Amino acid sequence: MLKFTPLILALLYAFAMYRFSVWRTLKALDAQSHPLAEPEITALTDRMAQALGLPRIAVQVYEVDPVNGLAAPDGRIFLTRGFLQKYRAGEVTAAELASVIAHELGHVALGHARRRMIDFTGQNAVFMLLSTLLNRFLPGIGVLIARTVANTLAASLSRRDEHEADAYASALLVKSGIGTAPQKSLFRKLEALTGAPGANAPAWLLSHPKTQDRIAAIEDREARWDQA
Repeated sequence: MLKFTPLILALLYAFAMYRFSVWRTLKALDAQSHPLAEPEITALTDRMAQALGLPRIAVQVYEVDPVNGLAAPDGRIFLTRGFLQKYRAGEVTAAELASVIAHELGHVALGHARRRMIDFTGQNAVFMLLSTLLNRFLPGIGVLIARTVANTLAASLSRRDEHEADAYASALLVKSGIGTAPQKSLFRKLEALTGAPGANAPAWLLSHPKTQDRIAAIEDREARWDQA
């Protein structure tokens, strides 16, 4: 039993870190958000709600400047103030923001918050154990190697979740009569809107799939649906 103590302690510590992060995130969202009040976007979310058999889809505005959409750990959907400013400036359309909402709904429907908790706990446990082991043989450098391994694993798992949420969004947008064109057009704009790493960044370090990969996956799904 004693030989497993470091692993158990690492898992407990990582789980505690995750729970604290969730608590802090929810507290910030509660303090800095309000219901979305944009009729053109709401008309599209109502169509998605009808397709899902729901009375409505509640969307909140998170009052921060970065351009982003997010699914909170408690299942709520948020668009940032920064994203809405781009919409009001005519840089993104209501349908493109609807595709963001559909994507975040995918994270909720597919249980990614719970999976993220498991992934985060495992990744941090791997980092702590690997850094302890490697530092015996490679003092100082061992921590860097362990962090690289943990970050690469985290990025890979995150890309998996993003592809799954993209697929959910594509299906919902088609079922709602909105189609996937806004989803693809938003992806083409996203790097410029967010300042995210560009096409030259190593794919294995990215938390989100590259734009061309996401669009190619959507078009592959469309081709398969057309043949069905």
